[in-house]
Amino acid sequence: MSHSVENRFFAIVCGALLVFVAPLFVLFLFLSSERAEKEIKDHISVLLVANAQALAKPLWDLDEDSVTQISATTVAEGAIVKVNVRDVSGQLDVTQSTIPRSYKGLLESIARPIIYNGVDGAKNLGTITVYYPALGLFAGLKNEEIVFISIFIFAVLTVFGAALIGNRIFIIQPLMRLTHAVEATRRLGSRHHVDWQSNDEMGRLASSFNDMQSKLEREETELKLAHRRATDTYNLTPAMLFSLDRDDFIAAVSDYWLAATGYARSEVLGRKFASLVLPESREKYTDRKRSRSDSAARLDVTVKFLCRDDRIMDVLILETTAIQDGVSLSVMTDVTDLKQSEDRNLRQAITDHLTGLLNRQGFETALDAKINEADLRKRELACLFVDLDRFKWINDNMGHAAGDAALRELVSRMQARLVPGDIAARLGGDEFAILLLAEDAEKRAFDMAARIAEVFEMPFGGDARLSASIGIAIYPRHAANAAELLLKSDIAMYAKKRDGKNGAQMFDNSMLDDSRRRAELENHIESGLSDDWFEAYLQPIVNIDDRSIAGFEALMRLHHPQKGILPPARIIDVAEETGSIVRIGNRIMEKAISHFARLSRLDGMENTYLAINFSPLQFESGLPMRIAALLSRHDIRPERVVVEITEAVLMDDNPETRTVINEICRFGCRIALDDFGTGYSSLSYINRFPVDIIKIDQSFVRAINDIASDVSAKSRMLVESITTLSHKMNCTVIAEGIETEEECATLRAMGLDYGQGYLFHRPQHPNDLMKALAGPRADYLTPVAQAS
Repeated sequence: MSHSVENRFFAIVCGALLVFVAPLFVLFLFLSSERAEKEIKDHISVLLVANAQALAKPLWDLDEDSVTQISATTVAEGAIVKVNVRDVSGQLDVTQSTIPRSYKGLLESIARPIIYNGVDGAKNLGTITVYYPALGLFAGLKNEEIVFISIFIFAVLTVFGAALIGNRIFIIQPLMRLTHAVEATRRLGSRHHVDWQSNDEMGRLASSFNDMQSKLEREETELKLAHRRATDTYNLTPAMLFSLDRDDFIAAVSDYWLAATGYARSEVLGRKFASLVLPESREKYTDRKRSRSDSAARLDVTVKFLCRDDRIMDVLILETTAIQDGVSLSVMTDVTDLKQSEDRNLRQAITDHLTGLLNRQGFETALDAKINEADLRKRELACLFVDLDRFKWINDNMGHAAGDAALRELVSRMQARLVPGDIAARLGGDEFAILLLAEDAEKRAFDMAARIAEVFEMPFGGDARLSASIGIAIYPRHAANAAELLLKSDIAMYAKKRDGKNGAQMFDNSMLDDSRRRAELENHIESGLSDDWFEAYLQPIVNIDDRSIAGFEALMRLHHPQKGILPPARIIDVAEETGSIVRIGNRIMEKAISHFARLSRLDGMENTYLAINFSPLQFESGLPMRIAALLSRHDIRPERVVVEITEAVLMDDNPETRTVINEICRFGCRIALDDFGTGYSSLSYINRFPVDIIKIDQSFVRAINDIASDVSAKSRMLVESITTLSHKMNCTVIAEGIETEEECATLRAMGLDYGQGYLFHRPQHPNDLMKALAGPRADYLTPVAQAS
């Protein structure tokens, strides 16, 4: 088998001899033998071509059975008595023969290389050699011819022998050395070289082989180095690396992964990675590939991972979608601290830092969850919207620290009255909300409202008294979703505030009408400010003795283009709630002073005064400067302007408000206490504040001549007492709402200074009032004119 090349050379030479010598013998013997010999050889050549092609694939696959079957089919063909198939490497040598043992004749053979056309080109795999009985060519030859043929055969054999020797020396020996080098490389794994040097083709072949071996040796060294570096990188990189096969079984893990998780490599290799994930995260992990897009280069999923020592880590897994050699690379990062930080941030984001309750954002999330729970459990959900009454007084008079302490104390008391499952939240400022899930949510809500009322029985922060207005709405009775439920409980709370505060109010649909009217009025206010619908009407204040005009009170009016004059009391209430009263008040003050400047130019009006009503919200630090600038612009003396304030301003005793009032007084303006007697009236206000004028409310004026004698007597006594004490404290007294001559006469007898009401003059637009005052003096002194 190791001399296959030599055998092929021998076969080629023998074949050449047969091709050239046999025809001469046939020619000498008989012409018919030539044709028979030619047919036999042609037939054998066709069989060789066909069988060489048929043997190429089996010989490439070293399929001995198929080679044996094809050889048996070949030897069954007529003239062929023996077939030999050999491959180049010598691993396969198949012989089929039909020669009987008694046969002593000669056999002729023909060999053909077996060529396989593969992807890399044509490859010589081996040789097929066929044998057939030789014809008796020498039969009948003469002795001379036999001598001639013998000499010819001797010469041919000499040449043949010389060729074989030369072939062995110059071809076979270097090929054998090359073969041994290849075999040694294959078996031992080392790169052996061929020790052969010559200038012919064999020398160049050996040199090329040696160069190839050297190059492969270098490449193997570099490959081993690269593999070692890659392994070191995989194991020594401070990251938890692991590889999965196509079925998510662990194919490899890094040393750092093992150190971080506590597992041994033998425990995890070949194990499903999902088995190391907690059941609560397992489905999320197994579904990671279904949710990714086809174009995604990587997958990422965060799951809970179970370590060897039963520790649980939150891990972020980044996995490449590209699979090489059947495995994918993944990196696992411990994000436990990050998740805990996110949870803390979430709690902080939804928790009120002062009270520890949920804030508005957290409450809205809890409200959605509670509505879902109510749907599942077929129950009702009550939402209580709680707004504290007079909490601003604590902040203004006791400081914000005291206000914060009161809120914390309130929450502590309120939480003691909640049961598990109830949710409380601080929506902002002094607004709270409570969610109650119950079968009878209305009853539970009013019970809770009563419990909350108990919270306010004890003072806060020592002596601060508070109360709460509570609005109640129930899902799904009043609302279909979370936003609507919160809105309607808010509407119910405002309805309770308007009805007198301090209590609970269940939502009903009539409140929506009030809310719509309120929203419409808010729009009218904003439109009035932007389109200048507000006007300062003036109502004269007269000397109660001679009914001469002593001054004017500026009254706010909103003149809607379509609806006409809107009721001012409702506008003031809404404006104070929304804060727009400051802008309205400034607008009215500017217009009133401008109109008063025009009136002052009329005869007899140069010493009159202007009274302007101020909301508590208007007493800002910039108010004195604003008043001073307006009076300077219109050249009006400060003592001619009276700032009217209510008892509520003085009762709050806000230091900032006190400072503003003192600044106004130092500037020269006078202070009037409006609606005296309707609130927590106290003459101490006159002593503690720079009050110049006391205005007695019209409810007392109407009662002084009441049909019921006891009511009339008490009212007269109160009015006389207020007047006497006010005069003793150097305060002027004005009666409001005088509508009859009888009321005027009674008040005059009591010694009041001035009067104001429809008996004398109605509030009028400044232009109309100027026309009336510019006419004959009798026009505005007669009772008919005064009442017009």
